[in-house]
Amino acid sequence: MRLRSGLLIGLFGLVVVLLGGWYFTIAIALLTYIALLEFFRMAEFTGIKPATKTTLFSCFIITIATYLEVIGFLDREIYNSILPICSVGICTWLLLQPKSGTISDIAASIFGLFYLGFLPSYWIKLRAIQSTINNSSDGILSFENFSNSTGLYLTLISCLLIVASDIGSYFIGKSFGKRALSPLSPSKTIEGLIGGIICSISVATFFAFLLSWQNPFLIGILYGTLVSLMALVGDLIESMMKRDAKIKDSGTFLPGHGGILDRIDSYIFTPSVIYYIIMILKFFN
Repeated sequence: MRLRSGLLIGLFGLVVVLLGGWYFTIAIALLTYIALLEFFRMAEFTGIKPATKTTLFSCFIITIATYLEVIGFLDREIYNSILPICSVGICTWLLLQPKSGTISDIAASIFGLFYLGFLPSYWIKLRAIQSTINNSSDGILSFENFSNSTGLYLTLISCLLIVASDIGSYFIGKSFGKRALSPLSPSKTIEGLIGGIICSISVATFFAFLLSWQNPFLIGILYGTLVSLMALVGDLIESMMKRDAKIKDSGTFLPGHGGILDRIDSYIFTPSVIYYIIMILKFFN
């Protein structure tokens, strides 16, 4: 059951990334909706009462607005105003409740908006990149052979690097792990972390050569290391929250895998970092 559900998850992810557009956007909205419900469930286990419905609606608005902005339908200034407006709306909703909210209620709601609304929306931005770097070969990167599909390749490769990092961390950690990495996740080891980074770098370097990027070894090392570390941060953040809520899994949506948040935690922090690094490279190229 675990293997079957894992394969179905991977197939679903591959299909929606390849399709892109509204298919990818709706998939992101659906996954983050379920993950946010699981996050608020964890929060409620600690006595927090977040603005669940208002935050869910706000996250959906951010996801849809992100796609409308990248296709040029929504003005950039209007798009930039959505996150603060949604934050104000969430706080206002909590103020209007019969029982006064707490700092924890506000913090959990706003964090949920940022954690599972704003950050995952960068997958849409990353997927929508068309020609990130110009066709010259003078910069650090060159996408001269695939300039019309840069976003597709970056999204697929980033996801594959996260998978490679997880696999490397698991097998190397299980075989050679001796030194614990963090008390938040006792099963993770320093050796596993190193193994995950090496696997991620190997896959990144392979694609850097395959896609004829400039300085493939350098890009492979930087790209692979960055994605692996961001995946680890996402994993440990969720482990911290589950420990605080005193639960093993965020939910039971996926047989053998726990909840949706358990599956996408490694994918939350990666896209925004990759996206802005690409934008910085574009600026200096």
